Amino acid sequence: MKIIIAGAGEVGSHLAKMLSNESNDLTIIDSDPERLNALSENTDVITVTGNPSSLQVLKEAGAESADLFIAVNPSTSQDVNIVSAMLAKRMGSKKVTARINNEEYLSYENKYMFTEMGIDLLFYPEKIAAGEIVDLLKRTASSDSMDFARGKLQMAVFKLDEDSPLIDMRLGDFVNVATPSDLPFRVVAVSRNNETIIPRVDTKFKYHDLVFIISKREGIDRLMKYIGKSNIEVDKLMILGGGPIGEMVAKQLYKQLDSIKIIEIKKDRCIELSEKLGNNVTVVNGDGRNSDMLLEESIKDYDAFVAVTSNTETNILACVAAKKLGVNRTIAEVENIEYIRLAEDMGVDAVINKKLITAGRIFKFTLSNKVRFIKYMSGTNAEVLEFIVAPNSWITKGKLQDIGFPKNAIIGGVIRGNESFIAVGDTEIKAYDRVAVFALPEVVKEVDKFFR
Repeated sequence: MKIIIAGAGEVGSHLAKMLSNESNDLTIIDSDPERLNALSENTDVITVTGNPSSLQVLKEAGAESADLFIAVNPSTSQDVNIVSAMLAKRMGSKKVTARINNEEYLSYENKYMFTEMGIDLLFYPEKIAAGEIVDLLKRTASSDSMDFARGKLQMAVFKLDEDSPLIDMRLGDFVNVATPSDLPFRVVAVSRNNETIIPRVDTKFKYHDLVFIISKREGIDRLMKYIGKSNIEVDKLMILGGGPIGEMVAKQLYKQLDSIKIIEIKKDRCIELSEKLGNNVTVVNGDGRNSDMLLEESIKDYDAFVAVTSNTETNILACVAAKKLGVNRTIAEVENIEYIRLAEDMGVDAVINKKLITAGRIFKFTLSNKVRFIKYMSGTNAEVLEFIVAPNSWITKGKLQDIGFPKNAIIGGVIRGNESFIAVGDTEIKAYDRVAVFALPEVVKEVDKFFR
């Protein structure tokens, strides 16, 4: 696949590294030659120096024949992203997508307008991240989650504490103990020491494991007692960082919670937020890295603490401090991917990474049109995909145990009409089923072929 990425910033560089491993013909455009040189040293890409909104630069990059054009310059370059994506489409690029920083562009009416301009997808990483945080605050027992077919099936991720009943238990024994006849489940993966394991019946659970489970929503709720987890009711929320993510989280939740307090270090931003947000949102000017300041703001009275400043280290340390001061649920935005596991090991309950979330949304465009959704789960290098089964595709040719499905992938569940069920070895997939798949990166393209 011929792919052009316009923008070699954090998101663009991460996408380039990920897509270069998929045997794609990859070209990167950026006006900064130093960023391009740094990227080309570690990634198999062609680089083009220049402004991506220049017709000459787009021509040099090969926009006339690109299968996918991705405009991911930093959010301050929104106009460049939109213009370059439109031009690339006019020149011949089959699919184009652009990063934006304006929420109003995502309304139904405005999205349609951009579609008419030729842009297939607009994405706002901060808004996506805010949505993830809101979901995590509603499902406090898990460190990550994903719904399939509007909740007919759900994947939840649980971190095993030292007192979890699962410690040293075999997967086969866990299934025998916990499986209710009407609500089966499937453990699709275990993440341990930066390694993702597709588990077998003799796999033993260990302290600090991240366990990925697919079931019906009520099944997840029932399973928690066997895992040693319980949901926390969030009525009071403290947010560190009044940037776009913090603002959007507050906007989505202020009608549902008793109170929200935002701590922001910039005074002018505090004034702006106070004017924009509801009466039950309190905005405080201060440095949330200071434990004394958190105590002064009565952090002990809050159910959850979300750290979304622009500094990864600040977010992690603030969450650790909040946890020690008595907060039950902490969520940190961690932009340094190598720090994700560190944050989890230090006791942060859930981690958000904009680059991984955005990469998942864009990666969908490199697969067949049978992929309905894809998401990178925090704490693992694997992807979770939802497929719609094409008639006569290979996945329909027999029982799952007999069709040679990749070993580094596992089918967790199936939605058929209004019914949902957990997939097992003798399950037969039918045309138009919606199928939830957990797969390691190296087999995603191979898995995709089964559904074409």
